[in-house]
Amino acid sequence: MNLLEIFANNIRQQRIKQGISQEKLAELSELHRTYISDIERCQRNISLNNLEKISKALKVEPYQLLMEKVKHDE
Repeated sequence: MNLLEIFANNIRQQRIKQGISQEKLAELSELHRTYISDIERCQRNISLNNLEKISKALKVEPYQLLMEKVKHDE
């Protein structure tokens, strides 16, 4: 999985975990809903400024959106 895919997946997972729509995330981050959709579909390569807006809207640290989740064997 590349960094763009990791980022897109982490945003989607956080958004769903918090029970907010793409539209609400767009509103909270002051971005357009289609932009959020494009990010989640790996169609956008975003700026650091927008990474910061999205992380603030999701109330997570920016680096957390860039980290691949480690899968542990159970």
